Amino acid sequence: MVRRSWGQVFRRRWQYLNVVGMSQRVLTSVAWPYANGPRHIGHVAGFGVPSDVFARYQRMIGNDVLMVSGTDEHGTPLLVQAEKEGVSVQELADRYNRIIVEDLVGLGLSYDLFTRTTTRNHYAVVQELFRGLYDNGYMVTQTTRGAISPSTGRTLPDRYIEGTCPICGATDARGDQCDNCGNQLDPEDLINPVSKINGETPEFVDTEHFMLDLPALAEALTTWLKGRTDWRPNVLKFSLNLLENIRPRAMSRDIDWGVPIPIEGWQDNNAKKLYVWFDAVVGYLSASIEWAWRTGDPEAWRKWWNDPEAVSYYFMGKDNITFHSQIWPAELLGYAGEGSRGGEAGDLAEPTLNLPTEVVSSEFLTMSGSKFSSSKGVVIYVRDFLKEFGPDPLRYFIAMAGPETTDTDFTWDEFVRRINSELANEWGNLVNRTVSMAHKNFGEVPPLGTLTDADRALLDESEQAFEIVGKALQASRFKAGITEAMRIAGRANQYIAAQEPWKLAKDDSQRERLGTVLHVALQVVSDINTMLTPYLPFSAQKIFETLGGTGEWAAQPKIVEVTDDSPRNPVGTGLPEAGRSYPVIMGDYTAQQAVWKRIDVQPGTPLNKPKPLFAKLDPELAETGPEWAKIG
Repeated sequence: MVRRSWGQVFRRRWQYLNVVGMSQRVLTSVAWPYANGPRHIGHVAGFGVPSDVFARYQRMIGNDVLMVSGTDEHGTPLLVQAEKEGVSVQELADRYNRIIVEDLVGLGLSYDLFTRTTTRNHYAVVQELFRGLYDNGYMVTQTTRGAISPSTGRTLPDRYIEGTCPICGATDARGDQCDNCGNQLDPEDLINPVSKINGETPEFVDTEHFMLDLPALAEALTTWLKGRTDWRPNVLKFSLNLLENIRPRAMSRDIDWGVPIPIEGWQDNNAKKLYVWFDAVVGYLSASIEWAWRTGDPEAWRKWWNDPEAVSYYFMGKDNITFHSQIWPAELLGYAGEGSRGGEAGDLAEPTLNLPTEVVSSEFLTMSGSKFSSSKGVVIYVRDFLKEFGPDPLRYFIAMAGPETTDTDFTWDEFVRRINSELANEWGNLVNRTVSMAHKNFGEVPPLGTLTDADRALLDESEQAFEIVGKALQASRFKAGITEAMRIAGRANQYIAAQEPWKLAKDDSQRERLGTVLHVALQVVSDINTMLTPYLPFSAQKIFETLGGTGEWAAQPKIVEVTDDSPRNPVGTGLPEAGRSYPVIMGDYTAQQAVWKRIDVQPGTPLNKPKPLFAKLDPELAETGPEWAKIG
């Protein structure tokens, strides 16, 4: 086998670094949801909404964003679920891939490409990374102890074995790591290990696997991690702790569902495949490559991956930190030949292959103190939530009260309170009464007369908020950003209450003053709407139109049916079938009008009669929740 032969198909030197005056390129890499069931709100609170808020903001300030992800469709849990449902594993993956795509589009997540791991392109890119690591000496074979289910004989994934941590004594440690103390573990290290799949005690047998030689990459990893001074403290501390007990990690599994190992003597062994967590993180790169050839420029992905000036942000829940701050960077370093063994940089790493700029990890959204879990019945599915409440209320709650830096408990009481008192009363009511009064009295944006100190103070405070909110969004401090935008909404409501435009409207001699007050209020409504656009894109579009805007203010993603017609050919047995169709999420976000600055409202612009933006929720919902909400 000739390594990198597929890469030569599209091999041409990219020249974008010679282009000057371009905006910064921002890769937004979003955790891959597992395709063994519908997504619940705990999932999208960690990877979904935060990444979309970030990407939308970056586009609004003029940066060139590539937001990628897809469904993760390999590993034992999918096999177990397929067996339980009596369907083939591919049929199960197809079904949930489509459901998840529909859910994420419904939530307005603006992916440039949301694809899947069961594509020929993904298999080929994963195999290229593996071969590069193997050729450079960072993939070595070793006989290890693997866990199997006594009743089925099937390999049990490390993450699906739980027990007591031998280091700190935590009772809920997993077979790959202990979240309590942060130490890397093997399943056999656990005290009293049990399978999360069926509760039985696993058996441990000798088996040969490929190991990623993390110790040979430890120095390079340490140097890189110690330079990440601006990460969230919880993420950086956890990541640095991983280096204290670093050891080789198995990157293959005894399983017949996954990416074949692209080494002679292994690639046609259908009983061994690459570890799902090896192939899943490569998905960020493979999705970027797929996006490039689907949009007509096969080398365009290099602008985000090879340009050292490009930045990359990875969004996920805290249980995935180790794979993004240790395993994935180690794979990239080893492929580029930057570990202690040296080696040759692969075709994809010319002149470099960018490591994560930041790993943006959220904590857990819980319900009654328990982590959301479909298997345990602690679950609120995204599609049920969207059907009843729509996307922006969920997006608002996650941004304002989500698990940004600490675990957060979801309660219906808190949801109802925030939607009614904040989103509907504070923001929705401000928009409605401001535009209604202007529409009733003028029918258009009224002219601006002489400004008072109160007018100037509000206008100045609103304009200054763009910098405050923008800095928060740039730092992935989403709660701080939306809190400041909502504070300005509160100030605008106070201004209207003090100026009493309803009284001015009754006095013809005060018509100029009425117009000025309403012009100021409309300007601030427009400002706040711009600042809330990354958070609430659906209502932002409606408000833009209510204020007289036409066209697309906040672009939305679309579902596109595509064919697996990748020009890259993987090797081995059990490959995805060429020509298979599947849905992806894509979108053209370049034509949207939303920009991150004050846009002056223009006198004479016709206003549309506003409609209620956010329905007030029945207070009884705070006590009971909807009937469809399953609580274990």
